[in-house]
Amino acid sequence: MWRSWIILGLIIGLSLLAPLVTRYDPLKTDTNSLNQPPGGAHLLGTDLLGRDVFSRVLYSGRRSLLITMMAAIVAVLPGLCLGLLTGWLGGWIDRGMMTVVNALLAFPSLLLALVCLTLLGRGILPLALATGLAQIGGYIAVVRAAVIGVRSHQYVEAARAGGAADTWILLRHILPNIQGTLLGYAGVVFSYCLLNSAALSFLGLGGEPGIPDWGVMLAESRTAFRVAPWVSIVPGLAITLTVMAVNRLADEVGRLK
Repeated sequence: MWRSWIILGLIIGLSLLAPLVTRYDPLKTDTNSLNQPPGGAHLLGTDLLGRDVFSRVLYSGRRSLLITMMAAIVAVLPGLCLGLLTGWLGGWIDRGMMTVVNALLAFPSLLLALVCLTLLGRGILPLALATGLAQIGGYIAVVRAAVIGVRSHQYVEAARAGGAADTWILLRHILPNIQGTLLGYAGVVFSYCLLNSAALSFLGLGGEPGIPDWGVMLAESRTAFRVAPWVSIVPGLAITLTVMAVNRLADEVGRLK
C-alpha cells in the first residue's frame, strides 16, 4: 500500500511543482530539437514540435488531475446524498430513483460523457461536469446497496426505537459502517474519470490542440510513434501509474470496516 502512496504522491507533487522542477515552457517549440530522444538537455526527449516532453507531462498532470478531481466531486457528492436518500427511505422514491439510475447505467460512461460534453461545450469545467455526470449513476447504486445492507442491523433498529432522527441515524450509524465501501468506490470513480477525461481529450473534445494534457499528448504523438515512441509512452505511463496507484489504494480502503 505504501508503494501506491509514494507513486501517487510523486505524480501529484511533481505536477504541482512543475514550474520549480523544470525550466522548459511546455508550449514553446524549438525547430532545432525535433523528436530528440531522452537524455542530455531533455530528460525525456522532445516531441514532433521540439517541445520538452518532461515539462509537458508535468504541466499536463496539473490539468488532468484537476479535471479528474472536479469530476470525481461532481459524481461522489450528489451520488452520496441521493444514494443515502433512496437507500434509507425506500418505497416509491427508491423505485423512481433506480429507474433513472438503471437508465444511466444502460449507456457506457464514455458515451454518456461524450453526449454531455457535446451539449456543454469545450473547456475544463464542461469536461469535468460531463465526466463526473457519467459516473453518478454507478455511485448512487453502490451507496444505495450499502445502506440497504446495514439499515436492518440491530444497532439501527435500536436507534430508531430510541427515537433518534433519521439524519442522526444516517450520520452516526449508517455512514461510519459503510465508509470503506464508499471510499473504495470513490477511488474507482476517480480512475474512471481520469480515463474518460483523457479519452475525450484524445478525441479532441477536451480543449484546444497543443494544451498540456495527457490525452492531448497521446493524440498528438500518434503520427510520430515510430520515430519518437517516448512521446506516447511517457503520458501513457503517467495515466497507467496513476490509475494503478488509485485502484490499489481503493482496494485497500474498501476492506476497512
